[in-house]
Amino acid sequence: MKINFELKHFTLILLAISFIVSCSEAKKDTKPETNRVEGAFPYMLPETKPNRPLSAALERNYDAYMGPRQETNELFTQFKYSKLKGFDYNDGDGTITRRDPSKVVFANGKYYIWYTHRETPTAPLGIPNAHLSNDTIPSADWDLADIFYATSEDGFTWEEQGVAVPRAEKPNLGHRSVTTTDILVWEGKYYLYYQAFSVAPGKNGGDNCPVAVSYADSPDGPWTPYNKDVIPNGAPGEWDQYSIHDPYPIVHEGKVYLYYKSDFAKSDTTKLVRMHGLAIADNPLGPFEKHPLNPIMNSGHETTLFPFKEGVAAFAIRDGNEMNTIQYAKDWVNFEVAANVELMPDAAGPFIPDAFTNTKDGRGITWGISHFTVPHGNWKKNHAVLLRFDCDLSLDVEDPKMKRHHNTPKIETLYRHGLSKGQRERIDKANKELKDNTKKN
Repeated sequence: MKINFELKHFTLILLAISFIVSCSEAKKDTKPETNRVEGAFPYMLPETKPNRPLSAALERNYDAYMGPRQETNELFTQFKYSKLKGFDYNDGDGTITRRDPSKVVFANGKYYIWYTHRETPTAPLGIPNAHLSNDTIPSADWDLADIFYATSEDGFTWEEQGVAVPRAEKPNLGHRSVTTTDILVWEGKYYLYYQAFSVAPGKNGGDNCPVAVSYADSPDGPWTPYNKDVIPNGAPGEWDQYSIHDPYPIVHEGKVYLYYKSDFAKSDTTKLVRMHGLAIADNPLGPFEKHPLNPIMNSGHETTLFPFKEGVAAFAIRDGNEMNTIQYAKDWVNFEVAANVELMPDAAGPFIPDAFTNTKDGRGITWGISHFTVPHGNWKKNHAVLLRFDCDLSLDVEDPKMKRHHNTPKIETLYRHGLSKGQRERIDKANKELKDNTKKN
């Protein structure tokens, strides 16, 4: 009897608790959301995400970008270009090239850049004809090259200072060519990372070479080569087994974050996949440890990055599903598309005042130096020229003209992207087959 009484008493308690919880949940479910808006989406686009049901596209518009319109997106910009003074290209005959500029550094009251410089008796043959190259005839535009540097008072007129890092003596790394350099300033010293070729590009099955580094106490040198491979290629079968290209160092959390590109998937240059990786070291000379999530970007040809707010922004140029975008990684590893842009600079080397300051509040960029390949369109005179780009990717600049969109090319530009002879023949054949089938029916 006592047991039944206790059981009934316990059951009543459970029922009471259940009733209270259900009432609380019902109250919670029926409570209206604060400022939740129903009905049609407003005519004036809200600057902040409205509290209303949104499509996936509208959710993305507010969550993925730094502003709901290009004009308010800090990582959207137009790019403006200026011709540089002070560089001679031998009338564009292909015997002189300047390409792949480094980041711009301000020191000794002036700007410095370092870049690939080739001066050869002939224009390059092209990688498919690498077997015909020799000690004076280059295979690629970056073959038989040295690293030069130049200085400027204003960023528009430059004075070439000559060689910074020459090709090494055999059998050291880079005795064939040194190219695609970038700069790191670390504890008062300067470090140039670069691709070091011991074989002509194309002769070893592709554009394969290790990354080397030279260091100096001054941006004017002299530079001491480390003569070691600082970032080794991946193991056989790994995505970066053949190439570590475009080394690009930034200082973050007291470490050297070195971003790079690799070409993989196929040896045929028309089928290559290009993605970016990251290697981190406590010291500029290494050892560098590759990030376990590599590749950390799925698109982009060259490497161009800069600290932005607490994270890092990156250009994804030309190659990949997310080409022609500026991307952002708050954690410096996991990148998301932040803006779609036009006329991106190739191989851009920006002026980044806080690239090496270990900043946690990156301020962005407004200008830099890039290159343009085959400027006259004649591959038999293949070379590249340096040019200046300007933009508004800075938290400290407000330039509405750099945020404009709807750029329309001249009609001649569209016609230059016309059909090939083979494509026109395919269309003519399809038209003829359609007419013949119509007659038969």
